[in-house]
Amino acid sequence: MEKINALGRRKSAIARVFVNTGKGNITVNGKELEKYFPDESLVYIVRQPLEATNTLANFDIQVNLVGGGIKGQAEALRLAISRALCKVDAEAYRSILKKNGFLTRDQREVERKKPGQPGARKRFQFSKR
Repeated sequence: MEKINALGRRKSAIARVFVNTGKGNITVNGKELEKYFPDESLVYIVRQPLEATNTLANFDIQVNLVGGGIKGQAEALRLAISRALCKVDAEAYRSILKKNGFLTRDQREVERKKPGQPGARKRFQFSKR
């Protein structure tokens, strides 16, 4: 199998994934997955598509992550891995990943701050007189 790449985004985080056949090693920006994401829940989020398709020990994954916070990066990585698995074998994996909602891009972004106000939606206190 040749190297397959995919892209995942969430908020302002961008994950580029390169998938090869291997033993299940996941490298994020040159570090092991558990070292890059110290929280166990984030590691669980990243591994969800691999566990759903029972391919945890079949592929080696290299990841370039930029932008955002660690939660957004983990969710961007989940989307990228799901898209890469679809490129590997769409017939076998696509229905499972789609049913679990891993192929849907979460389009919510931070709303911009408006001029003359303290935040995006917050307003200064109104005074009638």
